[in-house]
Amino acid sequence: MTKKIFVDGQEGTTGLQIREKLLVRKDIELLEIEPELRKNTARRAELLNAADIAFLCLPDDAAKESASFVNNPNTIVIDTSTAHRTNADWAYGLPELSLEHKEAILKSKRIANPGCHSTGFLLAIYPLVTKGIIKRNENLFCYSLTGYSGGGKKMIADFRENFNGLKFESESVLASKPYALGLRHKHLPEMQKIAGLEKPPLFNPILGPYYQGMAVTVSLFPNMLNSINSFAELRDFLTNYYKGSEFVSVVPASENPAVLDPTICNNTNNAKIFVFGHEEHGQITVVFDNLGKGASGAAIQSMDLKKSH
Repeated sequence: MTKKIFVDGQEGTTGLQIREKLLVRKDIELLEIEPELRKNTARRAELLNAADIAFLCLPDDAAKESASFVNNPNTIVIDTSTAHRTNADWAYGLPELSLEHKEAILKSKRIANPGCHSTGFLLAIYPLVTKGIIKRNENLFCYSLTGYSGGGKKMIADFRENFNGLKFESESVLASKPYALGLRHKHLPEMQKIAGLEKPPLFNPILGPYYQGMAVTVSLFPNMLNSINSFAELRDFLTNYYKGSEFVSVVPASENPAVLDPTICNNTNNAKIFVFGHEEHGQITVVFDNLGKGASGAAIQSMDLKKSH
């Protein structure tokens, strides 16, 4: 059965990606707002309530406002902003984490799409915390290398101006750049809450001089791990945990690269988990597309789960 879909905020990076993916599908009817009315509250509310599934691709405050417009009890809302990710009334849209997460998505009319950095961190850490392999009060460190498309319109425009204008007088144009150096990145609340941790990880995001693709890494020491005696065992545990997953896979040790490319999952909804380590320390690195599994792909995955239910 054809479903009516509306994307509120289709001009932004995530909204554009969702719209492009939906335009080629024959199983949905895409409701589109007239360009001159895209900021008209009444028209947006009309389309939100006419939709079977509505995507919110807006800043946090605007997403909360749009969600408040929905009074049709049959409309399913999938919010891609940060606004509702720690709200207990909203299902968290990462079904691979557990059967409970998948069932919550299937039952809920309100779904919060995960943040891109959070997606990588949680795929690595949630199984370990849930099964008691890592203590809930552990001090965790995570860093995340991401393409500049995750920075929004202004950052994308700035990078493209530099690249297209060939302004390479300074090597800084091609340098990776740590950011959010106040150490209070907006994804931290969901990283802590969804993982079930007593305190947030120390998190360092790093902006790479390329458009899309990301690698999220959690550093570990053997004394952090309970009931696991080596990083090889840790890889086996994660392999079994994600066995049968359509989009998430653990890479065998024999396929670990010497140099890891953060773009290998680009233009897919896949996430590849790598485990590196030896007797002294190790790491889990999750590679995926920050615009795919980290944004539009995850949102459409939740939509498809709801459609099939």
